[in-house]
Amino acid sequence: METKERFGKALRLVRLQRSLSQEAFALVSSRTFVSMLERGKTSPTLEKLEELCSVLGVHPATLVALTYLPDGRDKERSGRELLQIISRELQQLLEGMPDD
Repeated sequence: METKERFGKALRLVRLQRSLSQEAFALVSSRTFVSMLERGKTSPTLEKLEELCSVLGVHPATLVALTYLPDGRDKERSGRELLQIISRELQQLLEGMPDD
């Protein structure tokens, strides 16, 4: 599955779990654009991702993480493994950053 399709699937999952219609995004996006995102026809800019997530009530990193969550039966285990990878990588990157 292509990344845009995976993102669309994640967006739709969160939207439905929050009991939101596509029209609920009217202040930040058109229903047509949300539909295109959910069908994997396009992808959002970082700014648009942030706006969409403000409507969904989730951090943008949460939606991105859902996009990259491996397919499989044990989603809880897959989620923990993905979070461990992200945590380890962030820690390594932050350790290498110079102090301001």
